[in-house]
Amino acid sequence: MQVHVIVLASQFKIHVNASMHKERDKVSPSDAAINAWIRLMRAQQRLLGRIEADLKSAGLPSLGWYDVLWELVRSPQGRLRPFEIEERTLLAQYNLSRLIDRLEKEGLVQRETFDQDGRGRWVVVTESGRALQKRMWQVYAKAIEDNLGSKLSEADAVALASLLARFS
Repeated sequence: MQVHVIVLASQFKIHVNASMHKERDKVSPSDAAINAWIRLMRAQQRLLGRIEADLKSAGLPSLGWYDVLWELVRSPQGRLRPFEIEERTLLAQYNLSRLIDRLEKEGLVQRETFDQDGRGRWVVVTESGRALQKRMWQVYAKAIEDNLGSKLSEADAVALASLLARFS
């Protein structure tokens, strides 16, 4: 009797393990998807690292500064509310607040009262901020070309952009 119980328990365990494996497989990504994810993350880290290094060697601040300045430069009247900057960049609110403080201290942006409620603030790019964004773009553009553009044909760049647009 004990042997029969062990056999049944073993069979049940095998059945449960097989069922759990099937369930896990239903929600698990394919090997190709996992490989694509790993390559995408590694490529992003390497490219960003190289671009950050190029900016640093040129004596320029990090890409976070560029991202904020770029969003301000291209906005109407060169100003945005902080939450709008957060929505348009990859910066978390707590990091963005500190970055805006540093940009303001450097004279690259200024804060202005939001007329409609008196509590909110605009972040406004200054002429110094516009000039820094242009200087940074010279290095950034070259880094994009050196690290990405020169490694892809025009058709490959279009295809890659199209594939990545699916995640927007």
